[in-house]
Amino acid sequence: MQVSNTEFDNRGRTGGIMFEEQSRTSVVSMWGEIDVSLRGESSAAIANALERAKAVVIDTSKVTFMDSTGVAFLMQMYTYGTQDGLTVSLPEPPPVVRTVIEMLGVDALFAQEAHPAVAQEA
Repeated sequence: MQVSNTEFDNRGRTGGIMFEEQSRTSVVSMWGEIDVSLRGESSAAIANALERAKAVVIDTSKVTFMDSTGVAFLMQMYTYGTQDGLTVSLPEPPPVVRTVIEMLGVDALFAQEAHPAVAQEA
């Protein structure tokens, strides 16, 4: 079992979901502990990404914990995005995310071969 220090942002939160629009992509960045407390942020990120109608990159590189709520967000972003004709990618998820999506059998949605990652812009 890996133990890590929990980091807090300036509002005392231990996790978050942020949306950033770039010239060719919409980047949804997740950090820290992804759980039910972020339901509102996840809905806002999905709405923002769909409004922009650009390829969506989900960055989970800073996620330290993810429960079923986080997986539901990933699946919703993928489902709504692809229904709208958008490419949705999850490049190089960390082990904590990879393990959960593999365990639940949804890793195939984000297979790099089927959905190549869109390079983030500098």
